[in-house]
Amino acid sequence: MTESKITQLQPLPGDWQRALAVVAHPDDLEYGCSAAVAAWTDAGREVAYVLATRGEAGIDTLDPAVCGPLREREQRASAAVVGVGTVEFLDHRDGVIEYGTALRRDIAAAIRRHRPELVVTLNHRDTWGGVAWNTPDHVAVGRATLDAAADAGNRWIFPELVEQGLEPWNGVRWVAVAGSSSPTHAVDAAPGLDRAVRSLLEHRTYIEALTDQDPEAYVRDFLTETTTATGKRFGGTPAVAFEVFGR
Repeated sequence: MTESKITQLQPLPGDWQRALAVVAHPDDLEYGCSAAVAAWTDAGREVAYVLATRGEAGIDTLDPAVCGPLREREQRASAAVVGVGTVEFLDHRDGVIEYGTALRRDIAAAIRRHRPELVVTLNHRDTWGGVAWNTPDHVAVGRATLDAAADAGNRWIFPELVEQGLEPWNGVRWVAVAGSSSPTHAVDAAPGLDRAVRSLLEHRTYIEALTDQDPEAYVRDFLTETTTATGKRFGGTPAVAFEVFGR
């Protein structure tokens, strides 16, 4: 088998109607996969966002009490650009999210509320590939999301959720991990790329604290480079990559 055949990415399965994206912070999805989200909502699919934190510890020059509400507003505006109207926050503390049953329970509850066939999250591995270290928040939320996809379907793991009116949902068919160093599938990014740029630009306060570069140039360069690089493994079409776990 040739190397080119080994590394080619497959199209993400499309026979689903509802997706739930679960990440740690505002902007995680915009850096990771919003071009794919735009394509999905254009096709009439339902996508909801759940964020573990409000990103309140993300800007050094802003007190968390000021930063959290600001980043929440930016996230809601960002989601709206790509057709997502439902954005929920679990109110775990930014920077110190703990993997464990409390986090799994919160995410399982969200899965039961939204009843998706596809769950999306961000890289749960220790690195972004090589020596680029991942953050503890991303690792905790990504791993908990993979676990909660199964927890959501088992009434005996968190029986208190049933008492709250959240019946088990065993309908998750795939968990798709964006930003993985071991991707298996991809989604055409070309139709949604301009909206992905505008979506990430809604996080202007964060971006201006992150770089001295012009925000629009920074965002467009970043998303163009990442989708173009992925496209080399997807028939030359700009793409968003995912590592897909079937259930």
